[in-house]
Amino acid sequence: MQLTVIGTGYVGLVTGACFAEMGNDVACVDIDEQKIEGLKRGVLPIYEPGLETIVVGNVNAGRLRFTTSLKEALADSDVYFIAVGTPPNEDGSADLRHVLAVARDIGRHLDHYAIVVDKSTVPVGTAERVRQTIASELAARGVEIPFDVVSNPEFLKEGDAVSDFMRPDRVVVGCESDTARERMRDLYATFMRNHERLLFMSVRAAEMTKYAANAMLATKISFINEIANLCERLDVDVESVRRGIGSDSRIGYSFIYPGCGYGGSCFPKDVKAIIRMADECGFESTVLKAVEARNEQQKHVLFAHIVEEYGTDLKGRHFALWGLSFKPGTDDMREASSVVLLNGLIGAGATVTAYDPVAAGAARAELPKSWFEGGALRIATDQYQALEGADALILVTEWKPFRHPDFERIGRLLKERRIFDGRNQYDPQRLGEEGFRYTGIGRSNLRQINDSAKVDRGRRSS
Repeated sequence: MQLTVIGTGYVGLVTGACFAEMGNDVACVDIDEQKIEGLKRGVLPIYEPGLETIVVGNVNAGRLRFTTSLKEALADSDVYFIAVGTPPNEDGSADLRHVLAVARDIGRHLDHYAIVVDKSTVPVGTAERVRQTIASELAARGVEIPFDVVSNPEFLKEGDAVSDFMRPDRVVVGCESDTARERMRDLYATFMRNHERLLFMSVRAAEMTKYAANAMLATKISFINEIANLCERLDVDVESVRRGIGSDSRIGYSFIYPGCGYGGSCFPKDVKAIIRMADECGFESTVLKAVEARNEQQKHVLFAHIVEEYGTDLKGRHFALWGLSFKPGTDDMREASSVVLLNGLIGAGATVTAYDPVAAGAARAELPKSWFEGGALRIATDQYQALEGADALILVTEWKPFRHPDFERIGRLLKERRIFDGRNQYDPQRLGEEGFRYTGIGRSNLRQINDSAKVDRGRRSS
């Protein structure tokens, strides 16, 4: 099939590349000339495992091309995916300016039947606004050209997006016409070889499904973090509780890992947007407002533990930070817990050396330049280099190389054997036996473990 994908950000680039990988001819369109020129050379604007290989391979095979000309791309296809950004407005609602601008451009250039697919995450009712916008442009041209608008939200995890697209749990399609339904069924047929995973529903239901899915996952994260904070105060190990409730098939283990808060481009934005949709309907979204509030508080938990240990004045203190991206497998630092922590540490006078396997470039581009110029923040090129002379190690992102490190080496490089674990990656008992003092999220009996670490450290020094 001949496809046009408008927008070459995270969703658009993965969508275009994966459709091309399955044999379709795809044109990806973006108004950013520098980005398009880079993509033509195989330079990707994002980090996503496996994506570069697919992009370069399909460009070389002639199935994937990049252009800034929407008019040119539309002429060669009859399925148009809108995959542009929908950043939050100040009130939390989704900013639809880019979506509607694309709809206007489609209306100005459309000259044959086409299916317009909303791939971006958009509020309920957006497809109707896209339909009206295109129809208005066609009316202004004095032409009548049939078209359908379909909602086909993405469910991609950053760090595993290619696999999610190629082997989806489900493909949600909201459409109102038989023609659009059959064309979408045909398009996704190659992804359904094992069993049918296409879910057809109304357009509005598809739009809501995307928000409901992300809100549910965010709720699970905030719930377990709430339980972790309570466990911490009741001397209960939340990891035991997590295993206990996760073994219940009605609950499961996914997304119930305590930590220092969720981030990224989806959960924070989408929770805010669904709260705003509820407000506009006159409905009080009690649960989701609590989910958002707990997450905002959770991002400060690590800093609170550090202040409890060292006091509010951190001048002269130096910390090693492992992990900058909001999760492993990506260089995305949007809404990352690391940024909140760095603001607290540097604001209190501390200096930090951070290491992240892929997000160093994003950190230098997005974090305040004054932090680097003033020496408050340095970026290490190796995870152990970051530890040299630090008062403590702080783990924020659970990248695989951080999960089973050389603790003896860590102990030699740090000023003292002190670890703050924002993702509960390490065993407190083992670290205590190796002379470390340890603070996690919702862990129990740490006073006894840390006391034994002090005793062990005293024995070593004597």
